[in-house]
Amino acid sequence: MSGALSSLDDFGTRSLLTHAIMSVTLPLGLVIGLTVDSQLGLVSFVALLNFTAGMWICQSIHSLGAEASDDGYDGVINEIRSYVK
Repeated sequence: MSGALSSLDDFGTRSLLTHAIMSVTLPLGLVIGLTVDSQLGLVSFVALLNFTAGMWICQSIHSLGAEASDDGYDGVINEIRSYVK
C-alpha cells in the first residue's frame, strides 16, 4: 500500500488523479440526470455536479500551492505528455 501512496508524492500525479476524478464525475452526473426520471436523478445530478465543482476548487487551490513552490509543474497537459512519452 505504501507504494501506491508514495506515487502521490509527485504533484503531477496528484493533479492527474484529481482531473481523472472530475472527468468521470461530471459526465456521470449528466448521464444520470438525463436518464433517471425521478427526484433521485435530479438529486444525483446536483450532487455529482457539486462534487465536481468542489474538486475543481480543490485543484485550483492545490495548483496555487504548487506554483509557489518551484517543483517544475507546467500544467496537466504537460503531465499527460510526460506520461505518454
